[in-house]
Formats: sequence, C-alpha cells, structure tokens
Amino acid sequence: MSKKILHITNGGSLTKVLNELGVEGEKLTWQEMLCEGPTTEMVYSDEFLNLRKSFFNEFYDVELDVKMIEEELNKLNSTEDYSEIILWFEYDLFCHINMLAVISLIQQKKIELPLYLVCSGRIEGSKSLKGLSELSSEQLLKHYKNKVLLKNEDIDLACTVWGIYCGIDHNLLKPYIVKPSSFEYLSNCLKAHLERFPNVKDGLNVLERNILEIIDKHAITSKNHLLGYALNYQGFYGYGDIQLSKIINHLSIFYTIEENSLILNRKGHEALLGQHNFSSELDNKMIFGGVKKFDFQFSKSKNQLIKSVLNAN
Repeated sequence: MSKKILHITNGGSLTKVLNELGVEGEKLTWQEMLCEGPTTEMVYSDEFLNLRKSFFNEFYDVELDVKMIEEELNKLNSTEDYSEIILWFEYDLFCHINMLAVISLIQQKKIELPLYLVCSGRIEGSKSLKGLSELSSEQLLKHYKNKVLLKNEDIDLACTVWGIYCGIDHNLLKPYIVKPSSFEYLSNCLKAHLERFPNVKDGLNVLERNILEIIDKHAITSKNHLLGYALNYQGFYGYGDIQLSKIINHLSIFYTIEENSLILNRKGHEALLGQHNFSSELDNKMIFGGVKKFDFQFSKSKNQLIKSVLNAN
C-alpha cells in the first residue's frame, strides 16, 4: 500500500478548503493559540496540557476540548503510514508560535520524515499580507506546489526558538531575528513578539497603542466597530476575535462610550502622548510562554526587554 502525505493545518477552515480542493493525504488540524498563555518545552506533556486547560478556563472561560486534541495528535503516532509531513501555517505571530510547537513536537516524537512548509504572506499584485484561507484556489495550489523543504538547520532553529519562548529570558530571541532561515516571516514575528511587552514610556504594548490610535483617528461607533478595525490593522500578530475583544475590554480605562461613539478620555490621551506609564493599571497577568507579560517592559531605544520596576528585584 502506498504511503500518504500528512498535512498539518493551522485550523479547521483551511482543512475544509484542502478537502474541497481534493488535496490528497491525511489532515491533522492544529487548533491552539500558543502565542498566549503558559507553555512548556515538552509539547502536550501532562504538564503542558494542564497549563493550557487552566489558562483557557481562567482567561477566556473556555473548556479545552482535550478529546479532540488527542484524536488529532493520535495521527502522529503511526507515522510509518506517511511519506512526508507538510505544514500549512501563515505569516503572523499567532501561526508561527503554533508552527514552532508543531515542529518541536515532531522532533520530540523522533519522527524522521521530510518536513515541508507552505506559508502565505506577500502575494503578487496585493498590497496587504494574505492568510492561507484568503487565497484563491489557484493561489493556494500554487503555494502547495512551491512548498519549501525544511533543512536540518531550519528544524534546529525552530526547536531552539520554541525552547527560548518557553523559558524566562526572551531577550535570547534577538539573535534569531537576524538569522537567515527558510522561515521568511520569522524575523517579523519575533520583533512583533518583543513589542507585545509594555513599552517603558507608556506601559502599552504595540497592539494596545494601535487600538487607542484607531479610536483617536477614526469615528468609532461601537466596540464591535473597533474590533473590525483592530482585526484588519494588526500587522504581524494574527490575533482572532476572542483575543482582540479581551484587549479592547481591558483598555476601557482609556475611553468613554457615548451614544454611537467611542471617545478617548483624559487617560487615553495621556497614554498616547507618553505622559504616564500605565503598566500598574493594566496588569492583566497575561503570560507569553514562560514569561509574565508585566514582569518585563520593552525599551525601544535599547531594543530589548528590561525588568519592570515593580519586579526589578
């Protein structure tokens, strides 16, 4: 019996598209958002799973579907049936952190198969970056045809970066921003990640500042209207509705909701002008891998993370 290709996709919508297009092979759908919450280097160990379950329950009031996860991951337990593995992940931070975890899991399971990457982003004739599910059938199949074979050094790099992300010193990611690899967008994603920590000047990270600037520059009529803008103008983050909605609610100290409008209040204007550091008022206990968000601040002048004043000791 001929061996099958194993496709690991970045979500159910892409899996559906691949099936509709008749792309042959087994599909493993990866449905996580490891760019938020605690992680451990050993992917889907008991400790890892318990951390993820607690995180989703506490931060998003969501019960993690462990049975579904186990059913999908079980497809990695019979790799003798496969000829190669193809990863389908996008240009953004959301996808890249998941991709690093997937590659690390494959290595932890000692699976020795050719590993390919299909990654969308810049598309000829388009000014904006495109996700895989945004591509036309023709564009998607062209990406598949042009898939990239990951070299051993690419795989080693992915595992190293994942290990650093799960650790306590994210400044160790800096050398990998400039390290050449087959991951075309990894540099952008790592830079974006470091800027998820509060800025030393105002205590806002890039996403939070962007949302306040949208309120300041546009006639925003509702939180839902603001969410639409935030989803479309978030650069290399790739956050979903559930994540950005939580950030918008968390920023409520900076804006006032009036009839059919959201308007920055005094604190909002002070934050955008950098007149005060609002870190202590924004402490939401978010964790990125192995680091608490508010234990560090990002210094743009030094281009690195520094210990927050409250946690300097």
